Amino acid sequence: MAKFTSWDGLELNYRVWEGEGMPVVLQHGIVADTNANWMSVGVVAALHTAGHHVISLDARGHGRSEKPHDPARYSWHAMADDVRALYDHLGLDEVAQVGYSMGGIISILVAQADARVRRLAVGGIGSGVVDCGGIDWRVINAEDIVTAMRGDGSETVERAKMFRMLADVLGADREAIAALAGGLNEAPIKTVADIAVPTLVLAGDADPFAAEPDRLAAAFPNAKLAVVPGDHLVATTDPGFSAALVEFLA
Repeated sequence: MAKFTSWDGLELNYRVWEGEGMPVVLQHGIVADTNANWMSVGVVAALHTAGHHVISLDARGHGRSEKPHDPARYSWHAMADDVRALYDHLGLDEVAQVGYSMGGIISILVAQADARVRRLAVGGIGSGVVDCGGIDWRVINAEDIVTAMRGDGSETVERAKMFRMLADVLGADREAIAALAGGLNEAPIKTVADIAVPTLVLAGDADPFAAEPDRLAAAFPNAKLAVVPGDHLVATTDPGFSAALVEFLA
């Protein structure tokens, strides 16, 4: 594990597994971190076993990174700029960018802004990107997550309960997650038609947050789709998830 200072002075944590070829940069979903989203479910092991040079970033507000409680320190573009700042810090000339859920939205924004992204893989998102410009607000909105992170959780809507439970299991800073969710109330993606790099869309077949992933894949100029068993929390644990990612990056 290592730390670096991002573009606005926040100290962020990242981890590197040495390997060959184009680096694979991982960005996790909301509430999760490098361990929960990528290590514990076998994604890092599968990539590293295949010989890849793997890098994973704990997003601001998560894991071992700094966790401000001010919503002004969070936005989609701020977190995309964190990923690009990590590229700069490590002197990366080309990368395969991989993101899940929140990290999928961030990774799309990075790919749109940075020519160093040569391949893109996004999971845990679907037609909400096309129809809503980001996270599917028809399933959940930022205020639902803010409410879930505060108080005793009794006011939490059903769809947000899993994020509250995940935060408690991981020992996450719930106030930081609430601040982050409060800063993510925009729809940052106008189109994905400008992303020409080879792209993989990964989705669990029972994931309401990744509904109609075929429509998202079709919106990219050069994308393929892989669907695995599972909902939003367990799709990454299915061996097919890691296998599809390894095959795509081969």
